[in-house]
Amino acid sequence: MLQTPFLDRLRRHERPVVVDVWAPWCLPCRTIEPALDRLAERYAGRVDLWRVNADEEPEAVRALGVYGVPTLIGFRQGREVVRRTGALSEDALAQLFEAALSGQGPAHPRLMATDRLLRLLAGGALLALGWRAGPAPALLVIGGIVLFSGVYDRCPLWQAVAPRLVAALRRAGGGMR
Repeated sequence: MLQTPFLDRLRRHERPVVVDVWAPWCLPCRTIEPALDRLAERYAGRVDLWRVNADEEPEAVRALGVYGVPTLIGFRQGREVVRRTGALSEDALAQLFEAALSGQGPAHPRLMATDRLLRLLAGGALLALGWRAGPAPALLVIGGIVLFSGVYDRCPLWQAVAPRLVAALRRAGGGMR
């Protein structure tokens, strides 16, 4: 992972930190700003909010591995505990602050019924198309992955394996994430 003064300062900082990577031209960034200000006040002295302008600090953005704005990353003791990209509700933002404070990432939210249904229908359609096309292995694999993305949060085997897989990937990567 890229070493920068920003990351060094983040690792040495005593309190948990929520890093807000934003840009002045980003409408979702401006939308969540008032909620972030309220939460920064509510968590003052317990969790610090650091704002990183993506246009002015590209080195820090690269070092954090940020590919879209707004991105919010919670750190505790220099270690990333949670990351979210996109405009979030005030409750979801509060979960970021709580995750940074506790050092535990929040539980992954369950899929909404419409998201689940769309994934299942799209996956089923790709499977059917892949089967009718000959069978076409690429379409069958992609259809299976899309179909699984509609039920993964309810699969006990995945819930047992996923944390171990994430831990192994973190160890192999040797980075902060």
